[in-house]
Amino acid sequence: MRGDGDVTAENDYDSFAEAYTVENDASLINAFYARPAIVNLAGAVAGRRILDAGCGSGAVAEALRDRGAVVAGFDLSAKMVELAQRRLGADTDLRVADIGRPLPYADGAFDDVVAALVLHYLEDWAAPLAELRRVLKPGGRLIVVVNHPAIFKLMYPEGDYFATSKWSDEFTFNGQKAVLSFWHRPLHAMTDAFTAAGFRTAVISEPPTSPEARELFPEEMARFPSGAFLSFLFFVLEAV
Repeated sequence: MRGDGDVTAENDYDSFAEAYTVENDASLINAFYARPAIVNLAGAVAGRRILDAGCGSGAVAEALRDRGAVVAGFDLSAKMVELAQRRLGADTDLRVADIGRPLPYADGAFDDVVAALVLHYLEDWAAPLAELRRVLKPGGRLIVVVNHPAIFKLMYPEGDYFATSKWSDEFTFNGQKAVLSFWHRPLHAMTDAFTAAGFRTAVISEPPTSPEARELFPEEMARFPSGAFLSFLFFVLEAV
């Protein structure tokens, strides 16, 4: 791992996995916004077999397992998978795999798939969505979380909202700097891709934070009286 003063290559999660995990486990944006929103959208999951696609260090999988789900997961980053295995235990099925390639699971193996903060790293969604559809049972759900498409226009006012465009930004995770690059696409391009892959869009959500966020992060939340802010966009899709 590079030192805290260095900036890693873009999207090189292996090089900042530990710092990202420390940040992710306690941050407003992950621990008190994205993760509880995913759990709420998933609802009653006891006994359901759920694949965490792009599982990172396993925080979402752990939250779903705590609600009774049977979880499995994969990530492109071997270091993230190692951290997830440490969190979830040796008996949890975790693998290093690339969402852009054929996945190492049988057809219809899962009741639900969660793809949180994964697809926005990809220019092409067709093959990844087809694979996620393949490993889902008929009627299964895919919960997707991506950067809200309005973010691109806020950051780049002169940018073309309707174009699929790559953009990058520098982040600091627990003191370590990292560059992340994303692919912006307009909302209609997202829903068109879901439909083409065999999904029906059941829910589009722009949720607030969890209730305790206002007490834990008073300065940040003082700017958002409703408790909601533009960050991610959440979908629940049904395999048809």
